[in-house]
Amino acid sequence: MKFKTIPAHIGVIMDGNGRWAEKQGKKRTEGHREGAKAIDRLLDVALEHKIQAVSLYAFSTENWKRPITEVNAIFNLLIEFIDNRLEDIQKKGIRILHSGNRNKLSGKVKQKIDAAVEATKKNKKLTANFCLNYGGQEEILSSFQRLQKDRIDKKISLDKLVSPKEFEKYLYTYPLPPVDLLIRTAGEQRVSNFLLWQIAYAEFFFTNTLWPDFGRESLEEALHFFESRKRKFGGLS
Repeated sequence: MKFKTIPAHIGVIMDGNGRWAEKQGKKRTEGHREGAKAIDRLLDVALEHKIQAVSLYAFSTENWKRPITEVNAIFNLLIEFIDNRLEDIQKKGIRILHSGNRNKLSGKVKQKIDAAVEATKKNKKLTANFCLNYGGQEEILSSFQRLQKDRIDKKISLDKLVSPKEFEKYLYTYPLPPVDLLIRTAGEQRVSNFLLWQIAYAEFFFTNTLWPDFGRESLEEALHFFESRKRKFGGLS
């Protein structure tokens, strides 16, 4: 399937791993494992359609409230994902990025992420941005604090108006473009603190499909929806 209009940057809230597992009579961790396979499918189809970037909501700042066994399983699956797929990701020309607060991440998780980011930094076909220990409100506050510190260090007046372009340079996602299309699976219709700045003019696509079942048809349905939209960015069509 070909599309006349393709989003440059897609954000994905990958919801429904636990519900998928429960429906299958399996442990929630098995749902997360199947969800990792769905990431593979998503990236492959994104490559085919020449999408520039995909941001994946892998673990939020609020997800620490979950049982420690599930939290550990998610991070272990991330390490496994990098170990098992990095070579293939390299061959496909995918660049890996990380967006999120590094403070609560273990040394092993940070080492794996940093190694993957470094190994793939020259790849240009697709950027896979893993939003890990990520929260939109925390990102905005952190960005402002770092901007303020830089202004003080450079002796720039704090009274000077901050422009959107100046502020965006401090976001975790910089220099990725704004999100054009936000996809959320599993029937929920909220943004859950995800990429709050970046989705200002995004089109929202909600589907009842659980994330482990998300595949080519699901993504192309979302792309078809995006193509049908008239994007006015506050103006007139």
